[in-house]
Amino acid sequence: MQNDFDRFFVLTGGPGSGKTTLIAALRRAGFATSVEAGRGIIRDQSSIGGTALPWSDRTLFAELMLSWEMRSYQNAVEQKGPVFFDRGVPDTLGYLRLSGLPVADHVSTAAKRFRYNPRVFIAPPWPDIFAQDEERKQTPDEAKCTYHALAEIYTELGYELVPLPLAPVETRLRFVLTDAGLN
Repeated sequence: MQNDFDRFFVLTGGPGSGKTTLIAALRRAGFATSVEAGRGIIRDQSSIGGTALPWSDRTLFAELMLSWEMRSYQNAVEQKGPVFFDRGVPDTLGYLRLSGLPVADHVSTAAKRFRYNPRVFIAPPWPDIFAQDEERKQTPDEAKCTYHALAEIYTELGYELVPLPLAPVETRLRFVLTDAGLN
């Protein structure tokens, strides 16, 4: 892997499609990983009574997501070896578009500047495992729309999408490691 971005692997997709479970399996397998921005921000903002929440202030929520993802990227530069990201900078761009919010120039610039491995793993909608919780309030239809918005953004940015199989986490783990050349 010649550049940092070659060793930075993104897992993206709609909510409730098993991304975070797969990231946890990658972490247990000894790989460096990032924490999903959305859930972290929702937890933090809820704990302090903040308004940067997707149901309160979507624009502020998106700005915090962008900041979080850029910081995760910078932290990954300091790591050795492959790093797996639970979403990436382009997800913020997809979120803004999906929400019908304007995309500021700095968000587009960040999505172009912070590059990842050209192959992006995308988790397709998986109704059998989808569940709502305190932080995930989207419906299955919203999850499907999110998936399509993210697929469009990553494709526009020149990434090749690699759909994850609808399979148990161990199978998904082997699939990702094989596809990434890490097996």
